[in-house]
Amino acid sequence: MKNRKLKLIISLALALAASCDDPETIVTNIVHPDGTITRKIEMRNLENKFELSHLQVPFDSTWEIRDSLEISEKGDTTWVKRAEKLFESVEELNRQYASDSGANKDIARHAEFGKKFRWFNTEYDFNEIIDKKMKYGYPVSDFLNQDELKWFFTPENLKSEKKNGSDSLRYRVFSDTVDKKLERWYLKNIVSEWIGEFSILTDGKADNGMDKETLKKRENEFVSIVEQDSEHFDSLWTEGALLREFLGEANALKYKTEADSAAIIATDRFWVSFKPYTLRTVMPGRLTGTNGFVDSAGILLWPVNSDYFLSEQYKMHAESKIPNVWAWIVSGLFILFVFTGIILRKKRKG
Repeated sequence: MKNRKLKLIISLALALAASCDDPETIVTNIVHPDGTITRKIEMRNLENKFELSHLQVPFDSTWEIRDSLEISEKGDTTWVKRAEKLFESVEELNRQYASDSGANKDIARHAEFGKKFRWFNTEYDFNEIIDKKMKYGYPVSDFLNQDELKWFFTPENLKSEKKNGSDSLRYRVFSDTVDKKLERWYLKNIVSEWIGEFSILTDGKADNGMDKETLKKRENEFVSIVEQDSEHFDSLWTEGALLREFLGEANALKYKTEADSAAIIATDRFWVSFKPYTLRTVMPGRLTGTNGFVDSAGILLWPVNSDYFLSEQYKMHAESKIPNVWAWIVSGLFILFVFTGIILRKKRKG
């Protein structure tokens, strides 16, 4: 999703398309009623390459690790590495994240577990959360409607099925529409981030009209300036043409250093170095709420890629409940006792 032409231009960096050496990774959390969590990681690769520093999620020698080789009917080979560990608490799982030295070590991730007794039921709440990268970005919901948001968060394999299915033309047109809106979202985010950082660097020394509030009011103007000649963004920025048009000749020259520094900060936050994976969760009892998808095995899943936590926190949420059988029995016996007492009292009076 992030390898579009516009993003390549405004990032001023190499594309971060997933390497062929990166394994396809699925992480599964099995949440138990007592708060313990069994975490399973399955990594598949065409080569036997599973360098810990290149992997999407952390594990170490304390895990139970199994390696295998699978051969398809066509003779294709797939190397598979599976790792499993029982975590005594969500805090222990978070310590594993904190010690991550893999490919996504710079991304702040943590899990949360909650348990509430409600007499007839015990309710469970489990979240995996990734902190946002940008300070001044806009929520993607500001740019997409509900149907488009659903498409945005849909796993890529499900998107491909729809775009190659019986109604492929409609979904391809719809996907293109979403992509165009996302390009606008990308650009608004990086301009907003640049304005925020530029305002900090020039605070107290900039002339009137250079404060954050004034620049924010002209944000759409700056976005339009970039969009008019986005193919030459790199050279226009380097030569100072964009700054001159937005800030004026004098300010563009006077604050060139601050503008360049703000651009570096903004693009670093915008261009997230992240290797995607899939997260699955199995909750105790009956599922009652989630923002995830359900796979063919009936298990909750979320795709995890950097677009989802670019400008807002990405929270993968699930709720469930287990009936407290003893509470139903006690309540039933109590009701029976009360009714029996009422009936006996009436008989005595009669």
